[in-house]
Amino acid sequence: MSVYPIIMTQSRFTHREHLKYPFEERGLQFGDGIYEVIRIYHGTYYLFEEHVDRLFRSADAIKLKLPFNKEELKKLLLELLSRNEMKTDGKLYLQATRGSAPRDHIFPGEDVLPNIYAYVQDLPRNLDSLTNGVKTITQRDVRWENCYIKSLNLLPNVLAKQEAKENSCYEAILHKDGTVTECSSSNVYLVKDGKIFTHPAKNNILHGCVRMAVERFAKKHNIPFIEQAFQVSDMSSADEIFLTSSTSEILPIIQVDNTVVNDGKPGDITRQLQTAYEKDAKIHQTIQAESRE
Repeated sequence: MSVYPIIMTQSRFTHREHLKYPFEERGLQFGDGIYEVIRIYHGTYYLFEEHVDRLFRSADAIKLKLPFNKEELKKLLLELLSRNEMKTDGKLYLQATRGSAPRDHIFPGEDVLPNIYAYVQDLPRNLDSLTNGVKTITQRDVRWENCYIKSLNLLPNVLAKQEAKENSCYEAILHKDGTVTECSSSNVYLVKDGKIFTHPAKNNILHGCVRMAVERFAKKHNIPFIEQAFQVSDMSSADEIFLTSSTSEILPIIQVDNTVVNDGKPGDITRQLQTAYEKDAKIHQTIQAESRE
């Protein structure tokens, strides 16, 4: 079954060979792919191993065979930084799809190779939000049950994030029947009586790389890290609330809907974790710099 040659694109018609993008691409047509976002500080990756490991876990989960092993991918991503002569704070975006093939729900044959690309761009730290905290709203979690896979199917996340923006908020905290899962693009935590609570790392949330680092920091500083889901109603009496992601780092939440958290001030445990994060990022920078010498 071959596709007829004339394609409509926007309001024009053109030959399919002249299109600037592969129209029969499984990432575009099915969201059949995965991605990673890795934070960069001063031209070095942060939590590099954790992100590469997660990419391969996501690939295994959707039965996508990548054309390289972990060590080969790491070499490629390090070379990408080198070729761009990147020395600033930024991020890497990497995407892998099942490739370009005639549209069919069934996987294409083994002769179809994955489409893979990665790029880096500048991304300064959001120092104002890190210092003063952010406002959030709550939204019903309508996503699928396999959010541990970092897949391209992000429309519910996009809609929740847009709703937050339209309400002058930074993030949307998602919940299922009142049980908080995570945010539209970050993990979320509640602090009460000196203890950190967060949803267990099950299939219905993303196992965040910064989340893993926070658990490590908490253990080092003897702060109880409890994988126990909390309720939307619990946030009204929280001592602190914060969120984490590769681009947001460890970000204080000072308001949820109309409820102000801790008099609108970031809490002590959040500050302690932020300090640990910054020290850890500097250690990673030193290790990568020494490995390149």
